[in-house]
This record gives sequence, C-alpha cells and structure tokens, in this order.
Amino acid sequence: MTTTETISASLLKALRRLRSIAVAATACVVATSAFAQSQVTLRVGDQKGGNRSLLEIAGLAKDLPYKIEWSEFPAAAPILEALNAGALDVGYTGDLSFLTVFAAGAPIKAIGGTRSDAHTQAIVVRKDSPIRSAADLKGRKLAGTRGGWGQFLISATLEKAGYKLDDATFVALGPVDAKTALLAGSVDAWAVWEPYISYAELKDNARVVADGEGLTPTITFVVATDAAIATKRAAVADFLQRLNKARLWSLDHNAEYARSTAELTKLPEDVLARAYAAQRTSPIAIDDTVQREFQQAADRATRYGLIGRQVDVGPALDRSFNAASGTN
Repeated sequence: MTTTETISASLLKALRRLRSIAVAATACVVATSAFAQSQVTLRVGDQKGGNRSLLEIAGLAKDLPYKIEWSEFPAAAPILEALNAGALDVGYTGDLSFLTVFAAGAPIKAIGGTRSDAHTQAIVVRKDSPIRSAADLKGRKLAGTRGGWGQFLISATLEKAGYKLDDATFVALGPVDAKTALLAGSVDAWAVWEPYISYAELKDNARVVADGEGLTPTITFVVATDAAIATKRAAVADFLQRLNKARLWSLDHNAEYARSTAELTKLPEDVLARAYAAQRTSPIAIDDTVQREFQQAADRATRYGLIGRQVDVGPALDRSFNAASGTN
C-alpha cells in the first residue's frame, strides 16, 4: 500500500468515526430534548364538562409529550384571575371577558379559539309573556351577566331596535339566579347562551325573542400567559392542536359527546344534544376576520360602558400558533 493509499485509508476511518460520533451526539440531543419536553407541566384551567372531558372522549388525551395539571373552576372569570396571577398557563373564556381582563393589563394573549352560531346567544322570555320581539323590550326588566355577553346582548338588541340603553332596566344576575327570576316573573326577559337556551326552551317552555346574529362574534378564546408562550411554546401548541382536533371530532359525534358531558355535568342529555347541534362550535384561526369582528365588539362594549376605555385588540391576539394548531 502506498503512502497516499495509507493516508486515504486513515482519513476514511477518521471520517467514519466522526460520523458515528455525530450520529450518537444527535441521538443524545434528540433524547435529551424529548426528555426535557416530557418534564414540562402545562397548568390548564377548565370547567366541568369542558376541555378535559372533550379531549378524553375524543381519545386525544393520551400519549402526551408533557404533563397536564388540570384545575377545575366554576366559571371563566376565576380562570382569567388565575391566568393573570400566573397560577395557570392556559385557559379559555368568552371574548368579552378576555378583553376586559387584557385591557386591565393582564399578561395574556388569545392564541386560538372556537366560534359558535350567533343565534346561540339569545334573549328568552316566559311562554306566556306578551313580549314577542325586540321591539317589545322597551320598559322591561332584562336580566343578564354584568360586564359580559348578557349585558352586551341586551344593549346591542336595544340599540338595534332604535332604543336608548336606559329605555329598559338592566338587572345584573348570573345564570342560575336569572333563570329563577324569569320563571318567578321578577324579570321580563333573560339574555343568555347555550346550553341555558336549550334548557329554557325544552324544560321551561321559554321562547327566544332576539339573538346575537349580526351583533356578537360568539367566540370563545383559548388564552395563554405571556410566560407560557415564551417558555412552554411546544406544549402549548400541541395542546391547542389537540383541542382543535377534538372539537372537529365533536361535530361528527354529537350524540356521543352529549351523552358523555351529561354524565359529568348532570345536565339533561337531550338539552346538551340540542345545544351542541345549534352551536356547531368549530375551531378558528386568529386572523384578520377575527381581529376585525373582535375590534367591532370591543368598540361596542366601550360605547355601552362595559369597558372603561377604547382598546386596540391587535396586541391581545397572538397569530403565531395558527400553523401549529392546524387552523391556518
């Protein structure tokens, strides 16, 4: 073997060794990365019969490359409080509630969400009520959630009917108390959402006299803290993608979804099946359409006095998860 051949053979062996080392190093990095990812804990706020049960019934809560620490809350407001305090990484809430907290300086962003049919926010009355349309709401006592979509829908409905906001009396009540007050005759109408609408119609013989068509975006946002977006991005993106897949699954499995949620919430299965069919809740991307509709709603909310100042919703929306969520 010539000196040149010897050098070539030695060089070839060296290159092979380097390649083996590189492959081993790459495998080590991948394994380390996967191990690190498995140690991430995503703290998620939920409500009974909410996202956790949806993921589980859709079969998407298995084989997670991270851990989820679920916390159950009675409503969206305390979820937002926990996000603001840094006690949660991810949660979900209606768009107006989210905007109110964001406008107050909470370090949170909307990273995804769902849209429901706007008819599933509505004003209902008793079966024997003389109220037949929005035109009959003048001078009446109208119940709804203060600062939320109940008060917003009442204000928007009165405005659309050509009335001033003080042409009716707003009564601030949560869903349980408002339902009782309506049935007792203490209030004349109730602004609410699903599944309360379906329950009112199916079980209490209530009637819908106005709805949110053309007035509300009817969006529920998935919200994450700025800290989670910065430090747990991969886990947050995967969680959002699973939620969107589960939501699409629910559209094709309405009966199964309603049956499962009924067992958890103790709400009647027929009410939930009707509500889900009416809502047709579907995943959305955070895009120009969402920003435009959200801004219009924010401007209305400011005009109605629900928000203390004008808010630019752009900084509240994070579009960087659209690709990972499968909605772009």
